[in-house]
Amino acid sequence: QAAVLKLTGASIENMNYWASQVKNGDPDNYEGRAAAHYWKTVFVDYVEGFTRGRFEAAPNSLLNYGYAILRAVVARSLVGSGLHPSLGIHHHNKYNAYCLADDIMEPYRPYVDQLVLKILEDEEGEVELSWDIKSILLTIPTLDVIINQKRKPLMLAVQQTTASLAACYLKERKKLKLPVWEI
Repeated sequence: QAAVLKLTGASIENMNYWASQVKNGDPDNYEGRAAAHYWKTVFVDYVEGFTRGRFEAAPNSLLNYGYAILRAVVARSLVGSGLHPSLGIHHHNKYNAYCLADDIMEPYRPYVDQLVLKILEDEEGEVELSWDIKSILLTIPTLDVIINQKRKPLMLAVQQTTASLAACYLKERKKLKLPVWEI
């Protein structure tokens, strides 16, 4: 998220500090502070008083649609890696069949945010979730991602992440392969 904010010209000093302070379980709520700052700041040039929410005004509908696409890519990749998308690490909800997908998609969310920012910039104003906008958001699986120092489509990067998670469960690896943003 700091990288996305940097692209908008916003200061990322607080974001970097909060990220450096997060401990296991985030007992001091640094992640929550960073999220509140991020959502208050990221769309400031396009939407006055933006509030992130499922049923809030645009561009929330674009984010929701984009995240649904991302979630589907992640869930598909988890199953392909032999994992069950409902058995989450941090997300737990008996009514959510995609808890693990929701966990694994977190480092990929900024790619959706960046695409929504580009749409807002290109459309020069308030944007509704039209067929044309949906077709742009459907490019999410092909967005460029840097993982293992190589540029790959997001869909292939997610496959590397989920395969590395399976390898961690099997004690063949100690760390996940995650995308890297250049800040």
